[in-house]
Amino acid sequence: MVKDFETYSDVELFLIMQKKGDGHQEAFSELYSRHSPRVFAYCRRFLGSEEPARDVFQDTFVRFFKSAESERIMTNVPAFILRIARNLSVNHLRKEKSHLSYEEYMRVEKEDERQDKKELLELIKDAIDTLPEKYREVFVLREYDGLSYMEIADLTDESVANIKVRIYRAKQKLREILTPYIKDLDKS
Repeated sequence: MVKDFETYSDVELFLIMQKKGDGHQEAFSELYSRHSPRVFAYCRRFLGSEEPARDVFQDTFVRFFKSAESERIMTNVPAFILRIARNLSVNHLRKEKSHLSYEEYMRVEKEDERQDKKELLELIKDAIDTLPEKYREVFVLREYDGLSYMEIADLTDESVANIKVRIYRAKQKLREILTPYIKDLDKS
């Protein structure tokens, strides 16, 4: 049976890789073809030259392939692959120059901070998108638009008590969704 892996999402392909059954190499190949241009461009920009970028690029996908052996829950494959590439790039620079200049160190640190913030914002956005509509609407009105409970109640024709409950439940759901990722970010 031939599977059309192009129709699968990144998460579905990662799950196929984890099962190590039929199609796990094809699933990896599809993920590689989707994300390799972006990852190589990142490595090239970060490291500044072709040869080390190729080495880090190859190591990135070897590590990504091996990561499917663990019991990892995957929700954002591109961010995960870029995190591997970033970590390997930073390690390469540290090994290449046992003593980084202050400017290089600051550049790497700022890049790390930007990447962490970008990943966290993407995770939060994805988590908010998974909320049921009735929770997402009031959460966005409160947290992003800065409306008071009373203003939200007037806007949605709901009671203030109901709005407070929905916002509380939205925050609970977001906490449940994001806790594993925040822990993972803390480890790296």
